[in-house]
Amino acid sequence: MARVLNGLAIISICALGLTACAKTDEPGVASPGQQQGPVKIGISLPLTGDFSEPGKGIQEGYQVWADRVNAKGGLLGRKVELIFRDDASDPNRVSSDYESLITQDKVNLVFGPFSSRLVIPAAKVAESYNMLFVEPAGAAKEVFEQGFKRLFYAAPAIASDHYNYLADYLIKLPADKRPKTAAYASLDDPFAQGTAYGLRDKLVAAGIKTVVDEVYPPETTDFSPIAAKIAAAEPDLIVGGTQFEDSVGLVRALQELKVQPKLAAFSTGPTLSEFPDAVKGAAEHIISPVGWSATSSFTGNAELVKRYKEMFGGDANEDAANGFTVGQVVEAAVTAAKCADAAKACQDKLTEHLRQATFDTVVGPLSFDDQGRPEQAHMIQQYVDGKVEIVLPEQAKTAGIVYPKKPW
Repeated sequence: MARVLNGLAIISICALGLTACAKTDEPGVASPGQQQGPVKIGISLPLTGDFSEPGKGIQEGYQVWADRVNAKGGLLGRKVELIFRDDASDPNRVSSDYESLITQDKVNLVFGPFSSRLVIPAAKVAESYNMLFVEPAGAAKEVFEQGFKRLFYAAPAIASDHYNYLADYLIKLPADKRPKTAAYASLDDPFAQGTAYGLRDKLVAAGIKTVVDEVYPPETTDFSPIAAKIAAAEPDLIVGGTQFEDSVGLVRALQELKVQPKLAAFSTGPTLSEFPDAVKGAAEHIISPVGWSATSSFTGNAELVKRYKEMFGGDANEDAANGFTVGQVVEAAVTAAKCADAAKACQDKLTEHLRQATFDTVVGPLSFDDQGRPEQAHMIQQYVDGKVEIVLPEQAKTAGIVYPKKPW
């Protein structure tokens, strides 16, 4: 199932038994019709460490996409082989992973990791080798300030725009109902802070006062001091810039202190199916930005949901959808460019196609600006009567937003 190179685990989708792959020692260099062997795709993910929960979801999305492609005959008639490495959520390790995937494993293509903290160093390596770098979860503004020419973020919106629909809703409320104060607590991570502070900046501009603004390190496990500060401030709105474990820790700590905001919003964590059980019944009316819905009719979505259940026995989540979306985008580019190899000429063609095209994906139509940022927006989900509902925007909603929320 895995082999070890330089002490790092490498997992091939072939070894996982999820699909059949041809064997080759060298990547193909002839024309598409003559190329032999699989299209090898190199990927480093945080399968352990701080981001292991979403990292696993991204991996599963990549695997579902590869299984689907191989069932149709592969890319340009060549089977897809995914080569995974575990970067342990370490920015230094992710750099060496991509370096060796490109130079030692001789991969034909690369897909990105999870988290802006890992995407930036990984993209620097890919860029240095002229490799197209489509990534599923690097949405912080810093990602797009590095001057990358080959990076594209395959999701509906960058981090600072995730809460745009919620900001518009709150700002447009009548003055007597609009929240007057807000507390913010964020993981020290570019994506997490980007989501929270994107909303904060819009609300501050609308006159909603910030009464708490806390940033905590990734290793934080005791959230009671932050919760105590929030409790003392009695904010109308609580916003968490979170991943999974810290979102659970914050909610539990706030619940224990009986903090009762009018609205509570947390990024990423509540979008995972494990969240309601993890917070022991406190999920009701919690809000999150979400780039994907299992019930949408977007291209390939029904197949993603079906194949995920067949392969992993559970329900697909947004992380899996983001991984699947990367595959859809690269698949369309490979089909259009008629190549899938690491040569600069091919990578140039693939990159140019992404700059110009619009892609039909499970998260909706995607197009990119000149910095690789998506030009669409996130939906807003809320737990209503124990069920995840889309409450914003109006044209996508499955239920009306509940505001104020019920007490914890």
